[in-house]
Amino acid sequence: MKELISVIVPVYNVEKFIRETIACVQTQTYPHWELLLVEDGSTDGSADVIQGIIKETQDTRIRLIRQPSNLGAARARNRGVQEARGRYIAYLDADDLWMPRKLERELAFMGEKEAAFAFTGYEFADGRGRGTGKVVHVPEKLEYRQALSNTTIFTTTVMFDTARIGKEKLMMPQVKSEDTALWWQVLRSGYTAYGLDENLVRYRRPGKSLSSNKLEALRRIWNLYRRVEGLNVAVSAWHFCFWAWRAVCRRM
Repeated sequence: MKELISVIVPVYNVEKFIRETIACVQTQTYPHWELLLVEDGSTDGSADVIQGIIKETQDTRIRLIRQPSNLGAARARNRGVQEARGRYIAYLDADDLWMPRKLERELAFMGEKEAAFAFTGYEFADGRGRGTGKVVHVPEKLEYRQALSNTTIFTTTVMFDTARIGKEKLMMPQVKSEDTALWWQVLRSGYTAYGLDENLVRYRRPGKSLSSNKLEALRRIWNLYRRVEGLNVAVSAWHFCFWAWRAVCRRM
């Protein structure tokens, strides 16, 4: 019996991207998935586009889940985890894209490594989803201390095995950079993240996205060190310097 993968996508005002993102899941070479699109109070036509695709394709693997209001990406992903029926949880942001073999390759990799937590390499893409040629390579594995200085784990590349790590451990904290906070939370509890160094994802970076605001990114990561992880100033500064250096290298 093939294992089911639950793909969780928080949806907020992504009308112009969501059709292409859904299509990249539908064209996966591994067909045993469910796509949970958690609509988080969009003010554009995102929900209408999704409903139209479901009606047009009659693909019963796609599920539209509505939040009562705009509660943020962390709560949307947590709702997806709660609703998931699959053994495996895979995250996909609504403006990013997967290569056709992403699920197949990562699932096989997790089996080989007996991993609870895996992530892959990825390529930066422009606003149209076209690869820029800048590929981010990932280490073979990361443990907690290493991950504090190395934030190469990108959300759209992550997969968890809920048979090895329970859903209750996968609830994202209600903080900025909630995804990184979750990775550290999981690793701190004793798990190892295994990296599949293959380019299986395109990370779309529209010019006005939150991730492109460098100063805000610096503030968010510093807040994680000090307020979430409870590290003192000296230790925080040590990890912060290495994090910043690696972040710059990834984009050069």
